[in-house]
Parts: sequence; C-alpha cells; structure tokens
Amino acid sequence: MQKYIRIQGRENAYMTKYPKGVFGMCWRLLLDGKMSEEDAERFRAIDKWFVENLPEPEPCKNQEQVITFFKTTASEMIEKAEPMLRLLEKYDQPYDIICTNFVGTIIYEDGWQIAVRVKDGRMI
Repeated sequence: MQKYIRIQGRENAYMTKYPKGVFGMCWRLLLDGKMSEEDAERFRAIDKWFVENLPEPEPCKNQEQVITFFKTTASEMIEKAEPMLRLLEKYDQPYDIICTNFVGTIIYEDGWQIAVRVKDGRMI
C-alpha cells in the first residue's frame, strides 16, 4: 500500500522547478481569468475549507522549496480535493495523481500531510 499521494500538473512551478500541485494549478486558472465566476467561487470555497482545516506546513509559510503530499490515510482531505480535479478537467488542465512510498527526506509531517524539500526539480 502506498503511503503518500500528490495531485500535480505537467508544468513546473517557478520556485521549485517541480510540477505544480493542484492548488497552484487552480489558483493560476483563477488569476489568469480563465475560470467562470461560479467556478472561481467554488474554488475559493474549497481553498477556504483547506485553510481552515489543514495546517499550513511551516516550510510552506516560509516559502522554502518544498512540495507536499497527502497521506493516503487522509481520506477526508483527498475527498475534499476531488472537486478541484473536476475544475482542472473542465479547463483542459492535465494532471497526474502520484501514489508513492518514495518521497525523499520528510521535513514536515502532521496527521494529513508531509512536506519534502526539493532542489532543481528533484526531491532530496
């Protein structure tokens, strides 16, 4: 059984040089004006729920070069992320769901997620 899951696009993030995560992809669609107002409201509500219910890892707050994975046991979080996948599909944004046990060195962990440092687009 895989321990970690990440939803990511096929375009690299500027800072990490690693594929953008689902939140970054949705924010880019919204900020670029590609989402309808209804979809933008839907995404903002999803994002708000995560802000209120999922701790923001300290390395993310510090804008360190990290990526995050959900733990596969965090079924509520994964389920709450599902509508974002429908948005990506609606706006023709390809994404991949990565399930793995191999994530490099974990520098943050809570009950729902982990953060891993990246350098030059690779987990370290």
